Amino acid sequence: MKLIRSPWLSAITALVVGVSIGIASSVHAERVETRLPVDDVRMFSQVLERIKQAYVEDVEDSELIENAIEGMLSGLDPHSDYLTPEDFEDLRESTRGEFGGLGIEISLDETGFVRVVAPIDDTPAYRAGMQSGDLITLIDDTPVKGMTISDAVNLMRGRPGTDVTLTVAREGENQPLEFEITRDIIQVTSIRNRMIEPGVGYVRISQFQERTGRDFVEAMASLRDENEGALDGLVLDLRNNPGGVLQASVDVVDALISQGLIVYTEGRLPNSASEFEANSDDPSDGVNLVVLINGGSASASEIVAGAVQDHRRGVIMGTRSFGKGSVQTILPLNDNHAIKLTTARYFTPNGRSIQAQGIEPDIIVNPGKLTQENGNPYYSEANLAGHLLGENEEAGDEEAEESTEAESGADNDLINDYQLYQAVTLLKGMRVLNASR
Repeated sequence: MKLIRSPWLSAITALVVGVSIGIASSVHAERVETRLPVDDVRMFSQVLERIKQAYVEDVEDSELIENAIEGMLSGLDPHSDYLTPEDFEDLRESTRGEFGGLGIEISLDETGFVRVVAPIDDTPAYRAGMQSGDLITLIDDTPVKGMTISDAVNLMRGRPGTDVTLTVAREGENQPLEFEITRDIIQVTSIRNRMIEPGVGYVRISQFQERTGRDFVEAMASLRDENEGALDGLVLDLRNNPGGVLQASVDVVDALISQGLIVYTEGRLPNSASEFEANSDDPSDGVNLVVLINGGSASASEIVAGAVQDHRRGVIMGTRSFGKGSVQTILPLNDNHAIKLTTARYFTPNGRSIQAQGIEPDIIVNPGKLTQENGNPYYSEANLAGHLLGENEEAGDEEAEESTEAESGADNDLINDYQLYQAVTLLKGMRVLNASR
């Protein structure tokens, strides 16, 4: 991967939303000249003084100022935030793939509630049945409406082994749902891979972490070894992947294409603009590719899907993605505090902004289960009494018919996952077309 214009940010992941974040190397690298609005500052000072004088209880100045900072940032967009030392440490832990909690990525909904972007694979929230799009209304007995993201995270966080009850509103359900979830140390396995059918490999990326790019290349090599040769097709599953490290998503795309732009960012400051291009090598060997996405695919996942789509490198299948197309930067305030500020938008190679739009799949496939009919309702020539025997058939031989019926059945994973079934079916079709050329 080649960085054409290096920004003042190196990407790390966010604990809460799975957004691409950078850390400013120098807050004073480039200042925007502004003049303070004197009248507004005077009003702020007056409000501060009135609260100190008239509020029913004494309030520390530091608490008032921190609350004011939180309000300023939360009023900008759902992803800007004020970071305490504990928040920053949690964020760094999430990039390493191990942290305490429930295992859900959340964002602030426009209604004031907290919405689940995606549950992380094989975590307490995932096993409890939380789903992308769930609207959290209560954490234990505490109403969520009006909370900041930090407030909600602090309530859900706790000692491993303790329980928390989340009350959620889910589309299609008439009554609120309650989930009692036991907190645990969240160890996120970024990548899982296996052969799903002869010649067809499957790679699941649940979150983009620091090592994801390297692990993706190793996963493809492992699949080729297991297949004892080149793959006919690859399914890259990014469903319910809330994002993570920007650089990791760039590395994944770089492993799939040999040239061209991967993603670029633009912001108000000149040094917030950057472009990432692919290296000349192609670890994927040009394998036929299907990328699965859904409404829980956000941020870094959308960078991958958008780049694959713009380069016509593979087929994007599933449902529209989340639409998280902004970049956050960590700006230190002092040794202990920082702010997370939205500083740029990212764009696909063809100049598309994903912000609030998402990636529209090439082939829309809604989730579901495959329902297969039992038995064969049709008779064939082989069923007729006294039929002329085929070349490989002996009298009374039913093995060929049984074999055909067995081969027509999909395995359990494909039966229970209609989107995956369609992806594998498409790759089989590509293999047939390639073989006929």
